[in-house]
Amino acid sequence: SFPHPSLLFFFFFFLRGRKECCCEASPHLPAPKNVTVYSSNFRNSLRWSPVQVGGGSVSYTVQLKTGAYNHWSEINCTRIIQTECSFLQLAKARRWTIVLRVRAEMGPRTSAWVETDPFVAERNTTIGPPKVNSVTVSSDSLLISVAPPFGPEAGYLFQYHVSYWENTTITTKKEIKTSDTLFKIKDLKQLTLYCFTIRVELMTYLDFQLLGLQTVPECYRTTISEAAKAGYIVVIFMSVGLLLICIIAGFFCLWRHQKAIKYLSQPPLRIPSHIEEYLRDPSVPHLEVLENHDEDPQDSITVVYAGEGSSAYGDMLDGNTCSCSSSSGCDVT
Repeated sequence: SFPHPSLLFFFFFFLRGRKECCCEASPHLPAPKNVTVYSSNFRNSLRWSPVQVGGGSVSYTVQLKTGAYNHWSEINCTRIIQTECSFLQLAKARRWTIVLRVRAEMGPRTSAWVETDPFVAERNTTIGPPKVNSVTVSSDSLLISVAPPFGPEAGYLFQYHVSYWENTTITTKKEIKTSDTLFKIKDLKQLTLYCFTIRVELMTYLDFQLLGLQTVPECYRTTISEAAKAGYIVVIFMSVGLLLICIIAGFFCLWRHQKAIKYLSQPPLRIPSHIEEYLRDPSVPHLEVLENHDEDPQDSITVVYAGEGSSAYGDMLDGNTCSCSSSSGCDVT
């Protein structure tokens, strides 16, 4: 007899669910991505992006092999949870050709290995900029003290490339090369702003040259020389002395010609015509009389006769007064 159809339906879905579960529980993890070797001043590290999966924490294992010995070896980066691994910091390993690989691990499950391109620290590292310790400024030079980006190593030689320019003419750069950590930029103009940058060139025993990064531009203004300073002081003192002499001479001229200056500084005065006429002839009637005359337009004259004769006309007028005016004639009283 056949089983019930409902049992067959249930059994079908049970097998399907087990198949999906088996597919999800894959024995392989996703491989790490963005696997890159970073090296700065011979400090080497391998970095990668974290693997994101559920069900637990993911660890990583890094292995290494060299071009001379084609065998994968584990380094101090086995089952680590960090996404970075430092390797081969020894100076003798800087010339080795190295290949690294990394994989993700979670319990018994692992990912595929991801390998890097061949790496040689002496050719692929990044040399950082030198450190500028001090700058001493003078009238015609800059004395610069620098330190290399890392300590000196046997068989290595540092050469410093110095570019400098006037701050107003950045397009006309000049360059000097030196292997000394204390050097001077010469033949500069006085009281001028100069800028400079420095980069290191690493020279190995195989005459391989590796040019490093340059420093941030630094600017300094040159000073004035002692001779020019003395000349400026002499010119200033002579100018001040000449100014004092001019001031003293000006005051002397003012004192010498003070009357003429006072006369010239006064405004011109004009005497009224009637006052000027009076000053010329004091017998002219008094000014008050002239003013009263102006107020009263009628003129009057009084004549008093004191008789001294025996004539009849004199007797008649003896003791009398004759008054005349310009408008009504003369009256005898």
